[in-house]
Amino acid sequence: MRGVLIPPGTAAGEVRGDLRYRMDPQVALRPERFGALAYHYGNRRLNFLRSPLLATVVETLDEYPSLQASLDALVPAAQHDTYRRALSALATSQFIQPSPEEDRGQRTDD
Repeated sequence: MRGVLIPPGTAAGEVRGDLRYRMDPQVALRPERFGALAYHYGNRRLNFLRSPLLATVVETLDEYPSLQASLDALVPAAQHDTYRRALSALATSQFIQPSPEEDRGQRTDD
């Protein structure tokens, strides 16, 4: 896939709990009663986030040090697997992506 950052050891679209993620900068969310409409201006895809909580998780992913930390803070533990699958689907369609290395403080400019 062109222009997609895929961390080593990760299949395309598979999210890793130890990485920090963010909503793609080309994605816009429109809140709705059912959750949100997500539109990707780059690939012109429309996605329905069918839960207000999922919309909140996607909007605030980059506020947490890792994907797992965001799930721990926002989502009931019994629903983590469901939300991880939803986030994996969003990663596959390029709505979310790992944050750049600079944002995680793991620069390797030796």
